[in-house]
Amino acid sequence: MKNMQRVMIINGMLVILVAMFAGFMLLFQLVGGLEVWPGYIVELPSYGTTEGWVRAHTGGILNGLLVMVVALALPILELSERKNKLMAYGFSYVAWSFTLFYWIGNAVANRALTLGDNPLGESSFLSVLGFLPGLPSVLVVVVLLAIGINSLLGRPKND
Repeated sequence: MKNMQRVMIINGMLVILVAMFAGFMLLFQLVGGLEVWPGYIVELPSYGTTEGWVRAHTGGILNGLLVMVVALALPILELSERKNKLMAYGFSYVAWSFTLFYWIGNAVANRALTLGDNPLGESSFLSVLGFLPGLPSVLVVVVLLAIGINSLLGRPKND
């Protein structure tokens, strides 16, 4: 179990690291670049919208924290080795697929919310690339949470 916790904590921290880079992209979007001296901003090109970078920044932080919190909760859940692996790799996959979704969704017209065109804009190869990995994640995360909840509710309280 400790190895699975290690895998989850590493992945959670890496997802948060990528979210910190999204914070830089947010800064570049807001001020048009990087201030290298008070009042002197070096222009840095950035794509997407301010709202998109806020989502990538905060969503990534929260997804990374979720993975780490579940990692720390694994001993309390008392799952089998197989289910611990499922939780570790499943939650890690979910966090990374959503990270990819945030970054790509901010670069494409339809925000990678659908396979085809939607009211926000047209579909593209890149939008499909952002959408498809996240699609199973919305179901996977529900199943993983149900496994954890079932583990806690399905046994007598020994405290």
